[in-house]
Amino acid sequence: MVKIKTENTRSRTSKFGAIIRVTSGNFLEQFDFFLFGFYATYISQTFFPASSEFASLMMTFAVFGSGFLMRPLGAIVLGAYIDKVGRRKGLIVTLSIMACGTVLIALVPGYASIGVAAPILVLLGRLLQGFSAGAELGGVSVYLAEIATPGRTGFYTSWQSASQQIAIILAAALGYGINAYLNATEIAAWGWRIPFFIGCVIIPFIFIIRRSLQETEAFKARAHHPSTAEVFRSMRENWRTVLAGGLLASMTTTTFYLITVYTPTFGRTVLHLSTTDSLVVTLFVGLTNFIWLPIGGAISDRIGRRPLLLAISLLCIFTAYPAMHWLAEAPSFERLLVVLLYFSFFFGVYNGAMVAALTEVMPQNVRVVGFSLAFSLATAIFGGFTPAMSTFLVQATGDKASPAYWLMFAALCGFSATMVLYRQRNRSAKKEGALPKRGLSRKTPGQVV
Repeated sequence: MVKIKTENTRSRTSKFGAIIRVTSGNFLEQFDFFLFGFYATYISQTFFPASSEFASLMMTFAVFGSGFLMRPLGAIVLGAYIDKVGRRKGLIVTLSIMACGTVLIALVPGYASIGVAAPILVLLGRLLQGFSAGAELGGVSVYLAEIATPGRTGFYTSWQSASQQIAIILAAALGYGINAYLNATEIAAWGWRIPFFIGCVIIPFIFIIRRSLQETEAFKARAHHPSTAEVFRSMRENWRTVLAGGLLASMTTTTFYLITVYTPTFGRTVLHLSTTDSLVVTLFVGLTNFIWLPIGGAISDRIGRRPLLLAISLLCIFTAYPAMHWLAEAPSFERLLVVLLYFSFFFGVYNGAMVAALTEVMPQNVRVVGFSLAFSLATAIFGGFTPAMSTFLVQATGDKASPAYWLMFAALCGFSATMVLYRQRNRSAKKEGALPKRGLSRKTPGQVV
């Protein structure tokens, strides 16, 4: 009995260590992405000077969004590579590419120093980050799904996104400290670069951690690893599943980038709140995201993915605009905190179920590339351009609550995709003569849990 308990303890410790090692790259990715969004005003002044603040900010957010356009390409190229050579080797490659983009953005001189080369190099850095991130999230999510204990896939995969929330908390805390000790002129001139330099310093430690990662038993047990031609053929055959998976993830990506990356800019330029207010709210959002994600994953393991995904989507569709309107009619720190913590609940619970569902619907041999492509499409179309779309909606409508329309549209897409995927799953189950009772947590054709 003592021996069994000891072995169970060692197993839990080993898997906890694996979770830390595999999610470290997610931490770096989101740390840098959040900083780019938070310091968008200063980045626009440094690299994208224009005749108006709106034009300068839109160029900055366009470059931010351009990195997401590279995600589908990275999902196919690097995702196929990970499915072929293994999770460990592939994730080290994605981390290397991401690190190059991070270092480039941190070190590029401003427009005043090197002219048009400055925005071009920043764009290159964002493209490298986007290319890498296209497969990073899929590789990490599939890795976590493959090491999960039976019946706890949702809980395990939720830590993919939970690791990003730690990055949000750290970045917000750093921003708060910089804002407290430096004046606006110093921050605009050089202070905004400090967190990016810290990200560069963290990179070697993340490499050391990830190099000790072990390959999953599920991948080692596979007798066949797909060639590039087989990957493309499988993606053609399963394009409906990939497209529906992208729509399923749209709710996640839109909510996340709205409540984290866009919040600081929204608070300062639209609601006219202080930078400190926006930072403190974002810090609390990162904390509540971290709490809700594993809860959402665990609940989906218990009751199934479908009811949770549908419930949160509907709640968002009917309450997002009233919540934003309540905030916009009398902006304050307290109201911003309440509304964004409410949206944090949407994100955490929905994403906790969604990531597991998305790993489960993809064919076994191309799980990484399938997940990565679906998620990358959602991020490219919805999440990555959420700051730009929100800025445009406010400018075009004059309604400070108008970003809620974009969030409601994403929730409608998530609701529809859930219905389509589960209808497809039910048809497959009926053909096999047995309909699983709940969730996407049972094995269906073309799927490994």
